[in-house]
Amino acid sequence: MENKFKAVVLLSGGIDSATTLAIAQNMGFDIGALSFRYGQRHVVELEAAARIARSRNVAGHLIIDIDLRRIGGSALTADIAVPKNRAVEKMGKEIPLTYVPARNTIFLSYALAWAEVIGAADIFIGVNALDYSGYPDCRPEYIASYEKMANLATKAGVEGGRKFKIHAPLIQMSKSQIVRKGIELGVDYGLTHSCYDPLVSGEACGECDSCLLRLKGFSDAGVQDPVRYKKVEP
Repeated sequence: MENKFKAVVLLSGGIDSATTLAIAQNMGFDIGALSFRYGQRHVVELEAAARIARSRNVAGHLIIDIDLRRIGGSALTADIAVPKNRAVEKMGKEIPLTYVPARNTIFLSYALAWAEVIGAADIFIGVNALDYSGYPDCRPEYIASYEKMANLATKAGVEGGRKFKIHAPLIQMSKSQIVRKGIELGVDYGLTHSCYDPLVSGEACGECDSCLLRLKGFSDAGVQDPVRYKKVEP
């Protein structure tokens, strides 16, 4: 990765991170994408992340192993049922069981370390504080605080004269706005995966918070969601 416009993008494989990657590329950055196998029940998302990285011709894609099942505390990393069929209007009002303790802090720390090593000053994360599930590490004040910390806690920030910037381009966008932006930038949403509790056959459940928010976003945007959902018996 020799381009001076380097950036690290956290790439989960969902619509938010895929759109964020496209935005970073549109800004002229040469991308290093970073994904994690952290013990999540929806590990199939990593296949989506790899598909997206290939389709967008990213300069490099790292998948790092972290076993957050050893810590647990989340429906995504422990034997806790994933909440289903919650009303969309109630999401964001309380922190749900799918919250993974300190996940974005952990992910951003790896991204910061990689950025420091490859000479990048820009880190992109696809957090959203409008149509979201209420996670505390998806809020503007969290991103601002992390950016301040990044510039205090790194050699590059203290001695190297490099100012780290944490970009959260979707943070004030609705899901429908995100979908429209991605389509504008040529994102193939058929490559993405959002479901927290997919079927063994690969179909999305259509009932978890992530599926419901995704479906609402596509519906509000007037666009057909290209992924497969489980068939509901009549």
